[in-house]
Amino acid sequence: MSERDRGSDDWQPWDREPPSGPATEPVPAAEPQWASAAGAEPTTELPAGPPPPPYQPISGSWGAPPVPPSASAAHPVSQPEPRPGRRGPGWGALVGVALATALVAGTTGGIVGGALADRGSGSSGTAVAAPQPGAGATTRPRGSVANIAATALPSVVTLRVEGADGGATGSGWVYDDQGHVVTNNHVVAGAGDSTITVVLSNGKQVSGKVVGRDGSYDLAVVRVEGADLTPLPVGSSADVVVGDEVIAVGAPLGLDSTVTSGIVSALDRPVTPGQQDDQSFINAIQTDAAINPGNSGGPLLDMQGRVIGVNSAIARVPGTSLGGQSGNIGVGFAIPSDQVATTVDQLIRTGKAEHPIIGVYLDSSYDGEGVRVADDGPDGDPAVNPGGPADEAGIEAGDVITAFEGRPVTDDGELVVKIRARKVGESVKLTIVRDGRERDVTMVLQGSE
Repeated sequence: MSERDRGSDDWQPWDREPPSGPATEPVPAAEPQWASAAGAEPTTELPAGPPPPPYQPISGSWGAPPVPPSASAAHPVSQPEPRPGRRGPGWGALVGVALATALVAGTTGGIVGGALADRGSGSSGTAVAAPQPGAGATTRPRGSVANIAATALPSVVTLRVEGADGGATGSGWVYDDQGHVVTNNHVVAGAGDSTITVVLSNGKQVSGKVVGRDGSYDLAVVRVEGADLTPLPVGSSADVVVGDEVIAVGAPLGLDSTVTSGIVSALDRPVTPGQQDDQSFINAIQTDAAINPGNSGGPLLDMQGRVIGVNSAIARVPGTSLGGQSGNIGVGFAIPSDQVATTVDQLIRTGKAEHPIIGVYLDSSYDGEGVRVADDGPDGDPAVNPGGPADEAGIEAGDVITAFEGRPVTDDGELVVKIRARKVGESVKLTIVRDGRERDVTMVLQGSE
């Protein structure tokens, strides 16, 4: 499939990637503001009223240098029983879906309410002992928040990133026994080739390097050196239902080893944070567990202690500035674990992620029912990529896509999120309207980096 450049303001390639990568993703109209990694949770402005507009994350740090980890220490005690681990890549993924909202992501920069003492020594090349589960793992009932938190905390780390644009603090969690840590792309985007300081739950510091990251899914993998850490078990987000209890772990506002709890408030929220040239497409799990800047990249756990999502963004009240009241209001978003597993395995293997596409340019100026395929692409290119999935399924310029897998779509970003939640090679069904007549078409998703 040929790569294409971004189009004009009237239409933009929402699911096709040109040589510049994420820059091809169009910007939804009336998007809310998000604060993102490198010092802030991607934040989004909640819509004033229905229907909600597509949201975009605003990437950037929240000010001064990264906040040193808090002085709270982990509680060393023996672990009740071994947790299942993974050896390197190999986790498959299931599928998720989507809707849209305003958010703020999980890194933080600057001072947090007072001076926090820098604890732990710098990485020295000597192997650092891994933290042990805290007292709650043995003194509280199995399946309780205290028990799960005490067992999971040693596998959750704080990432301190120094980049050209300043410093930031975010969260991450151990994915496998090869030292791979999962976090958000916006947490490490400013790191470049620099070494990242990884702070363990017992305060010890080791070094880490980015091995792969993907802005479109807002995921990144950091390889930790000098510590033997235990991976967290990964659950299936496909099994999650609204009302399930969940636990969020991370370093909000630089306060590492922080645990909050809540429930799954909604599923399949199409969230599209970011700017035109750095946009993410997330079919998010919504939760009311408290998430604040610094939580980005941390795990969202179920009541069996399994990762079912990666905390990525929070909503903020309309009219509040990124430097003002942009903290938790009970509307947070996490990337589903099924998507995480697929993307992370690709990042570990190749350093890049593959994105499913259908091969069309969408008309962002269209405001009728459904999503309209543009009449033309940029520079006279066809709006439907010749030989692409949509072309082979019979979709033409001007067709209106009204449903994806039987579920209505009302916005460009929503359709892209639904497509991105699938896997390359999957068959999907779209409902289209042409000349007033409706019909279903089936196509096989192709991949694009």
